[in-house]
Amino acid sequence: MMIRPTTIAALVALITLTSAFQTPSNTRIISTTTLFSTPPERTTDQPPKPPLSTLVKRVAVAGATGRTGKLVVQQLLSQNVPVLALVRDTDKAMSAFDPTNELLTIRKTDLGSKDDVITAIQEGEGVDCAMWCATGFSDAPDQSIWDKVSAIFGFATNSQGSIDAVGLPALGEALAKSPKRTLANGSDKSAPLPKVVMLSSAGVTRPDWTDEKKSALEGCAGIPIVRLNPFGILGVKKQSEEELRNCGTEYTIFRPGGLNDKWPKNSRPIFSQGDVAVGRINREDVATILVDLLSTPEATGKTFEGVSIANSDGYYPPAESLSVALDRLILDKDGVSEDVARATYAIMQQLLPGEKQAAAELAMGQTYEQLDKEEIGRLGARGTEEAPIVKTA
Repeated sequence: MMIRPTTIAALVALITLTSAFQTPSNTRIISTTTLFSTPPERTTDQPPKPPLSTLVKRVAVAGATGRTGKLVVQQLLSQNVPVLALVRDTDKAMSAFDPTNELLTIRKTDLGSKDDVITAIQEGEGVDCAMWCATGFSDAPDQSIWDKVSAIFGFATNSQGSIDAVGLPALGEALAKSPKRTLANGSDKSAPLPKVVMLSSAGVTRPDWTDEKKSALEGCAGIPIVRLNPFGILGVKKQSEEELRNCGTEYTIFRPGGLNDKWPKNSRPIFSQGDVAVGRINREDVATILVDLLSTPEATGKTFEGVSIANSDGYYPPAESLSVALDRLILDKDGVSEDVARATYAIMQQLLPGEKQAAAELAMGQTYEQLDKEEIGRLGARGTEEAPIVKTA
């Protein structure tokens, strides 16, 4: 019997696929039913989403004057969505936004105070969802050195009392008992829309990985932010995520890779799960994704990472909707298997920027391009970076 070349190629592809899902200590062949499930039936004649302004009453944005939060507010206002900006510095907010805009309400809010956050939402004139874009300290270019040092020192000495640890769960608690948000446009989607969208960070779980997993997935476990973990920020983010999941409200957690304003914007986002993504994404694209998540029921109850493929030549424009990509992702309550995470890692490593594609060789403050040219980054050589370090167990 003659075996066709196409048949041989198919067998080789199958063997390659199954081997990609083997762990270093376990070489069993994984059942295809474990790896793949029948996706929900999709049709191309779904009615288009209505304007976001018809789906939300008012969005509370925590960290509204931050580098990402400001972009989120601007996008919401451009879509005629009322915004309640929760800020620490009202003068800064008045200069960042048009205070005469009737859609914008600026409220001075202590995000480190549970009571103040809950009161802000309750008095927010119909706030039915929130966006968390705040962080314990900032790299904003207009922030003074003293403000940066003070913020970092405060975070280091009181990480469990940081705004991530206090303010984010308070947002969830404040919205937990509010009516569910749904996509009422004739769609048969059963999942509700998220009430709280959290801007987190890729890498938050990696400091807690086993040594074996860190070694096997060195390309994402050995990057500078994970290796150094300044003031334990990743652990605080991880704990804040968990508290949001447990607060009883519908949520979405988005963990972008490296925020880079020089990376081409309007590029195609690539989403993954398992906390294995490494790469870059433009901050404006992150803001667009965060706003889009407010009207994407497929995102509810899910945590996922994202980087983007540069669209400088126009070959990889973003999809018109996030729904199809996010529909394929796994709900947090179901969990991502170790085999799937490792297979995803193998793919994501091929999307790294630069020629060497060696994220684990980077120093803090060093770019992929500098690594390719063997140039020292702004914080010094790897292992001697001038950056605060917190050792993890």
